[in-house]
Amino acid sequence: MSNSAISNSQPDLLPEGLEDRLPQEAAAATRVMRAIHDVMHGHGYDRVLPPMIEFDETLGARMAGIRSRRMFRFVDPQSLRMMILRGDHTPQIGRIAASRLAAAARPLRLCYSGQVLLIRGDGLDPSREKLQCGAEVIGSDSMAAASEIVAMAIEAVQAAGATGVSVDFTLPDLVDVLAAQALPLAPDAIEGVRRELDTKDAGGLVDAGGAAYVPLLYATGEFDSAIERLAQFDTGGVLAGRIAALREIAARLSGRARLTLDPSERHGFEYQSWFGFTLYAEGVRGILGRGGTYRIAGPNGGEVATGFSLYPDGLIDVLADAEPEEDRVFLPLGHDADAAARLRAIGWRTVAALAEADSAAALGCSHVLTAVGAEPV
Repeated sequence: MSNSAISNSQPDLLPEGLEDRLPQEAAAATRVMRAIHDVMHGHGYDRVLPPMIEFDETLGARMAGIRSRRMFRFVDPQSLRMMILRGDHTPQIGRIAASRLAAAARPLRLCYSGQVLLIRGDGLDPSREKLQCGAEVIGSDSMAAASEIVAMAIEAVQAAGATGVSVDFTLPDLVDVLAAQALPLAPDAIEGVRRELDTKDAGGLVDAGGAAYVPLLYATGEFDSAIERLAQFDTGGVLAGRIAALREIAARLSGRARLTLDPSERHGFEYQSWFGFTLYAEGVRGILGRGGTYRIAGPNGGEVATGFSLYPDGLIDVLADAEPEEDRVFLPLGHDADAAARLRAIGWRTVAALAEADSAAALGCSHVLTAVGAEPV
């Protein structure tokens, strides 16, 4: 069927990967966003609101690894420069920190929430528009900053209603570090070794020239046992500092979530440096969030940062089914406006009749305003 035929037969069809959120889902989304923001705000993170659209070269230049080709791009009719529709808030936070807030004291704590849009979905997730909420510590990529960020991400998703939270740690620059010192690789072999580690293919890893990297495939799983295997693999001590930091971060998170380790995992870590993590929750499809350390480009080498991005749409889908119906008070024609205002002031929702035919039952109200107050229908 042609696109024009689809358009004529289904004029209200949305593009693939986009969807409406109806009242019950929208209510759950609002509650989740508020819960996440309240946690970030409580930890001293100030919210910023960057625009949806920026110049392509501005957004792409702030952080290495940003895949702008995944984002919608078009020519601005005013400046005739290439524009890009936001697919990730993090580079925008980097731009704000490096420009408008360059003189602000460090570490600088910023947070955000809003929609992002991509040309196509990611892996098994067909969604192209997503809600993204997150926080960034600008000016620090220390173990303390990483611990704060991971702990706050866990607290935020739990406050929003997630249960059975698990955190999977990774070392995004692992192959680069090993290839440069302990386990040298030819420059043209590095990408092949990374690829085979991603696919967890021991045979392919050997064929790619990475036989010495095979033990990394088994340094995965529950954190305590996996970190021991990673330490045994690191006979030259090249990873000693990272391993010690991971142990310390895990110790600070003890009891808050299930912890696992996959040191060579790179999917979704386009710009992270020495530390990364992925969040999952029981019953929520796909990932709930990612985070880690990275560098913001700028004068004198730029500056380091640590942060996380949450994608709570899957959690919202789970919670929406259990979203409670709120009580609503029906206001008949000629009702006492002052009495209705007093009800709203103490938290009631009111629905006013606009015609004689309107009724509490027809408008889904649980109460009706009478001379004595709000009475159950």
